Amino acid sequence: MTTQIDIFADLSGRQKEAVQHREGPLLIVAGPGSGKTRVMAHRIAYLTSVEGVAPWRVLAVTFTNKAARELRERAEGLVGGANSGLQVRTFHSFCAFVLRQDGGQVGLDPAFSIYDGDDQQRLVRTILEELELDPKQFAPRAILSGISDAKNKMLDDSRLAKLSKSYFEEVVARVYARYTELLATANAVDFDDLLLRTHTLFEDHPDALEKYQDRYRHVLVDEFQDTNAIQFSLARLLAAKHNNICVVGDPDQSIYSWRHADIRNLTDFQTVYPGATTVTLDQSYRSTQTILNAASGVIANNDDRLKKNLWTENDKGSPVTVGEAYDEDEEARVVLQEISRLVDEEDFNRQEIAVMYRTNAQSRAMEAACNRHGVTYQLVGGTKFYERKEIRDSVAYLRLTVNPSDDAALERIVNVPARGISPRSVDAIRTVARNRGTSMLNVILQVDDEELGLFEAINPRAVKSVRGFADLMERLIEQSIILSAVELLDLTLERSGYKRLVQEDKERGEERWDNILELRGSASNFEGPEPRERLIEFLENVALVSDIDSLEEGEDAITLITLHQAKGLEYDAVFMIGLEEGLLPHSRSLESSADLEEERRLCYVGMTRARKRLYMFHAFQRGFRGSRGAMMPSRFLDEIPLACVETVSIRRNSNNVRKVAPAGSTSRAYDPTAVKRRAATSAQVRAAQRGDYRVADRVTHETFGDGIVIEAVETGGDTEVTVAFGNGNGLKKLMAEFSGLKKVTPTDSTKAKREDPELGDAFLDAP
Repeated sequence: MTTQIDIFADLSGRQKEAVQHREGPLLIVAGPGSGKTRVMAHRIAYLTSVEGVAPWRVLAVTFTNKAARELRERAEGLVGGANSGLQVRTFHSFCAFVLRQDGGQVGLDPAFSIYDGDDQQRLVRTILEELELDPKQFAPRAILSGISDAKNKMLDDSRLAKLSKSYFEEVVARVYARYTELLATANAVDFDDLLLRTHTLFEDHPDALEKYQDRYRHVLVDEFQDTNAIQFSLARLLAAKHNNICVVGDPDQSIYSWRHADIRNLTDFQTVYPGATTVTLDQSYRSTQTILNAASGVIANNDDRLKKNLWTENDKGSPVTVGEAYDEDEEARVVLQEISRLVDEEDFNRQEIAVMYRTNAQSRAMEAACNRHGVTYQLVGGTKFYERKEIRDSVAYLRLTVNPSDDAALERIVNVPARGISPRSVDAIRTVARNRGTSMLNVILQVDDEELGLFEAINPRAVKSVRGFADLMERLIEQSIILSAVELLDLTLERSGYKRLVQEDKERGEERWDNILELRGSASNFEGPEPRERLIEFLENVALVSDIDSLEEGEDAITLITLHQAKGLEYDAVFMIGLEEGLLPHSRSLESSADLEEERRLCYVGMTRARKRLYMFHAFQRGFRGSRGAMMPSRFLDEIPLACVETVSIRRNSNNVRKVAPAGSTSRAYDPTAVKRRAATSAQVRAAQRGDYRVADRVTHETFGDGIVIEAVETGGDTEVTVAFGNGNGLKKLMAEFSGLKKVTPTDSTKAKREDPELGDAFLDAP
C-alpha cells in the first residue's frame, strides 16, 4: 500500500512543498528540467491517497497527448493503479469530452466531427467560390487565420463585421459567417470551436458548469505560460467553486504568442489570485551547470519574466561549443561530423541527439547531408502519418459513417476509388445540399427523388454511380453501430474497393498497405463495449494527434526538429543551427521588444533541451526561399557568458570540429567578444563602411577563394579586413592594400534578390 513516505520519497524540499499543498490556488514556477511532471504526478497521488480525494474528482490538463499519457502513467504507477478514473487530458480533448456529453445545449450532436487544417481549407475554398472571390487574392490560410483570431477574441462573425477596418477584414467576416453555417450543417467543429463552444456552454448554461465544478474538486494545468485567454477562463470557471487551482509553468518558456498564448496568464496569476501560494522549482535534474549558466545568461536579458536562478547537482560539464560556418552546407557537414564523433568516440546514442532550427525550411541542408552520408534521421513535422493519403482516405470513410453530415469527409472519398462521380457531379450534389440546407450524403441517399433535380444536373451513368455509393454508405452506417473500429475499417476497405486500389499500386502499394495496417493497429486500442462510442473516441484521438505524439521513440536515428516542436523534449546532445540575425531572432521580431523577448525565450528553450552537450552554430552566408545573402551572428550568442563558451574553427579538410586556432594565427574562429560588433542591426551594418570595404561585401582571393567581409577597420592608412572564406578556409584577417583581395561586382539579376520577403533585413543588402 502506498504511504505518505512513498509519495515524498526522493523529492526535494521545494518539490515536497508543492506536492503537499492542500487547499487554495497554487503557482508552481518550474524551470527546465526541474521535475515538474514528477511534481504533478506526486501531487495527484498525494491528493488521492493522503487527502482522500477520489481520483475522478481531479482534472489535470496538459498540452500534448504525449504529456498527458506520461503524467497519467506516473500518477497511476505511484499508487498501484488506485488512480484509475483519473482525468488527464489535453485542453482540446477535455473540451471534446464535455461537448460529447453536453454539446446538445450549444447545438452539437454527440457524433460531431473535428475538422483539421486540410478540412478547413477545403471548406473555405468552396465558400470563396460560392462568394465569387479569387483564392489567389484571398488565400484560404490567411482567411482561416483571421477567423481563428476572431474566435480567440470570442468574436462572432457579426461582431467581427462591425469591427472590420479593411476590405480584407470584411471578406474574412463574410467567409466566417458562411463557414459557421456550413460547420453547423456538417455537425462539425474546428480546433478553436472546441474551446469556444465549451466556454459558451459554461457561460450560458450555469447548470452545465456546475455539473463539472461539482465533479472536479482540484484542477491542475501544466504549461500554463502557453494558455490563451479562453483556456485560462475555462480553468478559472472550473475551479471557481472549490478554488483549488494549481498551475505549473515557466514564463521563460512562453513561445506560442502566435497561437494566442498569453504570458501574462502566468506572470499575473498572483494578481488574479491574491492569496496564491508560489513555489519556485529552480533545481535542474537535466542539464549540466555550464549549460544552465549559458542559458541563464541569455534569458537574463528579458524584462518580462519571473526571475529564478537555475542550479544543479549534476557535473559542471563541457563548455557550450559555439561554431561558425561559411554556409548552410558546411554547417550541416560539420554538425554530422561531430555527431559521428560523439557516437563513435563517446558512446552517444543517435536517438539522444537532436538538431534544432528556427524554421522548417532550414532542415533542407541537414536532410541532404544526412542522405549523402547515410545518416538515419527522423524529421518531426515532415509528412505526418495521419496526413498520408491512404490514412486520410480511410479515416474519412469512418468519419462519414459516424457523422453522415460530414461533407468534408464525403467530398474526399465520394470518388475514391474512382467510381464515375465527376467533379461536376459533386458540384451539383453540393449545390442541391446547400440550397436545401442539408448534408451532401443526405442528398445522395435520396438520389432517386425527382424533386431534388439531380437527374437534370448529372448524367445517367453518374446517377448509377451515386446510387452505388449511397448503398455502400447505408451498409457501413448500419454496421458502425455494432462493429468495432477494426472490424468496420476492414469492412470499409473491402466493400469500397480501397484495399484493392492500394494493393494494385505497383510502386508504393506495399508501403501504403503497411501504413493502413498501422492504422488498424491503432484502432485495435479502442475495443470494448459500446463499439460506436469507442469508434468516436478513436476518430477523436486521430483528429487531436500532434507532431510530437508521432515522434518515434527508440529509433536509432538523430532527430531534426524545430525549436517550437522541441518544447518539452530533452536530448543528451543538442545542435542548434542558424543562430543568425533574421533567423534567430527572426526578422519579424526586430521591430517589437515583446516579440524579441519571445525569440530569446525560444533560444532559451532550445539551449535547455540539452543534458550533456550543447552546440550552437551560425553561418556567414545562407540561402533561403530562393535568395542567398550574408548573415550576421545572432545577438543571443553574445549574451552567453564567456566562461561557458568553447569556440571552434570549421575547416573542410578536418575530420571533425577543431578548437579555436592558437593566438596570433590569421585564421580566426568565432570570437564571442566581437559578436556584438558584428551582430548589429541591419541598418547599422549598412552604415558600417570602412574605406573601400564594408560589412557584407562579397570578395574573392586568389588563394582562399570567395568570401564575405564581416569586419573592416581602418589602421594606419590601410584597411584591415576580416573575411569569412568558403571551402574550409575559415576566417582570415587581411590588409586590403597588399592582400590581393578583390571585391565582387554584383550582377543586375542578383541585385534583384537582395532582400528575402521572409527574412527581410537579414540579407543585409548583400548580392
